[in-house]
Amino acid sequence: MIDLARIRAAHERIRSYIRRTPVLTSERLNAASDASLFFKCENFQKIGAFKARGATNAVFALDEATASRGVATHSSGNHGAALARAAKLRGIPAHIVMPKNSAKVKVRSVESYGAEIIFCEPNDAARDQASAEVIARTGATLIHSFENEDVIAGQGTAAIELIEDIPDLDLILCPVGGGGLLSGTAVSAKSMRDQINVVAAEPANADDTAQSFRAGKRLVTEKKFTIGDGLRTNVGERTFPIIQQYVDDVVTVSEEAIVAAMRTIWETMKIIIEPSSAVPYAAILEDKIDVRGHIVGIILTGGNVDLDALPWK
Repeated sequence: MIDLARIRAAHERIRSYIRRTPVLTSERLNAASDASLFFKCENFQKIGAFKARGATNAVFALDEATASRGVATHSSGNHGAALARAAKLRGIPAHIVMPKNSAKVKVRSVESYGAEIIFCEPNDAARDQASAEVIARTGATLIHSFENEDVIAGQGTAAIELIEDIPDLDLILCPVGGGGLLSGTAVSAKSMRDQINVVAAEPANADDTAQSFRAGKRLVTEKKFTIGDGLRTNVGERTFPIIQQYVDDVVTVSEEAIVAAMRTIWETMKIIIEPSSAVPYAAILEDKIDVRGHIVGIILTGGNVDLDALPWK
């Protein structure tokens, strides 16, 4: 079970290995939305994304015998780097399966922490097969990016910090891909202050969570292209029941709104965020969520961007 006690325990476990990220505001964005917006800046987190929280908790929660055999995962980006870093901190091996078309900046990030990289074809079946082969060869423990309860608990620590810093929040907006961050965020928020509404946002081109939420059952859909590449994953089997229980709504946004939101935050707040991070603010721009008069927390999930391929260039 994922509950507030488990998330608080995760926070204690990882506190010395992560950064307590700042909460920033913008008078201009507040005026434009007629709301008080508080941005939890996980783009300033270790490895540049919230994924450092969950991966670090999962690695340091392992017993010594299990940890000594190492950890493994499949990831095209931030989770792979986060797991590689956490494994280095604990002094154990890490094996990261990455699609062969992964962005070079993300490959370099994983390499910088000394992990073994195993390249595979860019599809789910190839990733699963390569991961299984690595685990069979090494005895490493699989640390999934969102289907692992210690990962979910670690991700929930961002919301604890946000609510501690801004205790009168009445709405939290969070992007959703596999659902690890959303699940942890929703449990933290509802447990700390049950009147907080938790709303998820995802690209319309990757709207499986919204479809599942409306249908009342987990649906697996074929994703179209979305610039929010961190949100292309289908919602998880473990995370969806938590989302059903704790999340108030799931909305979708257009690709155009994601780009506009990303650029607006860059230009107005003078910070770098990746497209997936811009999705919740895109929901405000497109009036998918009525935030007028509300005190709103928005989790900016990361800032790892290929600067040679900006969407407005």
